[in-house]
Amino acid sequence: MNATHEDPQGEDLLEEELELLSLDRTRASEHQLAGGAPRDLAWMFVVGAVIGLYASIQLVLSEMLLLADPNANLGCDINPILGCGSSLTQWQSHLLLGLPNALVGTAVFGLVLGVGVMFLANGRVARWFWQLMSLAILGGFAFVAWFAYQSMANLRTLCPWCMVTWAIVIVLGFQVLGRAAQAGHLPVGAGLARVLHRERWLLTIGAFLIIIIAIAISFRTQLSILLGL
Repeated sequence: MNATHEDPQGEDLLEEELELLSLDRTRASEHQLAGGAPRDLAWMFVVGAVIGLYASIQLVLSEMLLLADPNANLGCDINPILGCGSSLTQWQSHLLLGLPNALVGTAVFGLVLGVGVMFLANGRVARWFWQLMSLAILGGFAFVAWFAYQSMANLRTLCPWCMVTWAIVIVLGFQVLGRAAQAGHLPVGAGLARVLHRERWLLTIGAFLIIIIAIAISFRTQLSILLGL
């Protein structure tokens, strides 16, 4: 019978290789360091922008229909909780110089689409551009939080197309922050940069959970009626 002997040195080498592989996955590529974006992020820009454009255009068309006929039946009015008709004409939906938020969103997602196409073509931008995008993302997070609060506390309705845009801002936002931090484009410490990059999907899930819990609490009575509880 042949005895098997473990090789401690071989195990140490394997652990070192796994550790190096892990480091390689978190280390930014030369393309990223030069201002480019990973392929997956570039595609997220494009796909997210297309979906966001569609949602924003649907909101613009819905508001036009509502202005032409205040009694119009909108496709986004689904039930007492999910609907856009009662919020489209409110001041919360016209923050910038009285323009519809959806119209502003159309322009913003158009810019996002352009950036995504540029990244897909292996384009590179300066560090300040990544920092500007990150600031825009933080502004987007603030707007989503504010409008979500307004929807739950004051408007008392959840606009389906609005929530689509919220989801895009959250998903794309944490990806941009994570990749910008990974490449060293953000003026943050190594620890925070590591968290922003490695935990970007966990942060995304956390943001969604917060919104879902807030909705469940805010509309608990209506949800109980709809679900027959």
